[in-house]
Amino acid sequence: MPRSLPSPRLPALRRRQFHGLAAAALFALSAAPALAAFPDKPLRIVVPFAPGGGTDAITRSLAIGMAQALGQPVIVDNKPGAGTIIGSDTVAKSAPDGYTLVMATFAHAVNPALQPKLPYDTDKAFAPVALVGVSPNVLVVRADQPYKSVAELVAAAKAKPGKLTFASQGNGTSAHLAGELFKSLAKVDITHVPYRGAGPAMTDLLGGQVDMMFATAAAARPFVSAGKMRALAVTTAQRSPAYAGVPTLAEAGVAGYAAESWYGLYAAAGTPRDVIARLNEAVRQAAKAEAFVKQTQSEGLAVDVSAPEALERYVRAEEVRWRKVVKDGNITTD
Repeated sequence: MPRSLPSPRLPALRRRQFHGLAAAALFALSAAPALAAFPDKPLRIVVPFAPGGGTDAITRSLAIGMAQALGQPVIVDNKPGAGTIIGSDTVAKSAPDGYTLVMATFAHAVNPALQPKLPYDTDKAFAPVALVGVSPNVLVVRADQPYKSVAELVAAAKAKPGKLTFASQGNGTSAHLAGELFKSLAKVDITHVPYRGAGPAMTDLLGGQVDMMFATAAAARPFVSAGKMRALAVTTAQRSPAYAGVPTLAEAGVAGYAAESWYGLYAAAGTPRDVIARLNEAVRQAAKAEAFVKQTQSEGLAVDVSAPEALERYVRAEEVRWRKVVKDGNITTD
């Protein structure tokens, strides 16, 4: 019986298999050093507010420590506007490689309830890196205004419905919603005036264009310390060590009031887990730097750098809580 001849396709098939395995091995060898080398170029943290506010100050201080931990420059890029949406959208649409981050705040959790047509899906467009910390907002007025207490401010607001104004660093920010919650619980009619960051808002408050602000603790601190602004109350359920002697709004007569600001770092969704872990560790190291600790303590920020999953749980809970407040209060950005 004649012997069967080998198929002429077999060598070609084996050659293709060999080349495929070789290519896969080459990719694995080339990918491992690339990941291990992260970062090998400067990083960028987008701050979705104008320069000069609390988020800007906290981010710049943190960026110095992160640069030291990562061995690469960390550039802060201010992209204000649309209640943080412009800056956040920049990161949502960036490459998922860990080189472009956003310092998210209260607005990140509230915008889905306030903005039905966001250009991104908040729950799907971002990868959490770390919760940096939480802090109170502070109800401040100019030092030359007659209001010495929350009760006096409430009395003036009730005597002149719609006349008193409160500034914020943008629609949907902590300063905005803190003011809306104040309106609801204190039963007063005050008018919201949004800005493109805490810096411009503070400038107009000092200039007399607006009457008050529920500013972040970081943004208010320099002006309160300099005697240019008067702190009437903090928004958290407990008093802040950084504002000794300043009561909470609940203590000052606005029963049931409690709200807080927060800072959290995000990358674009799809960023590799190893890169996220590297960034998280850099944030942890930066948060231990002496300069950062001193700054945050003086501004009332309770630093507690968390795992990425903890940031995600915290923000999801904030989304649920403030969605109810927005709906029940019929709050809009108009």
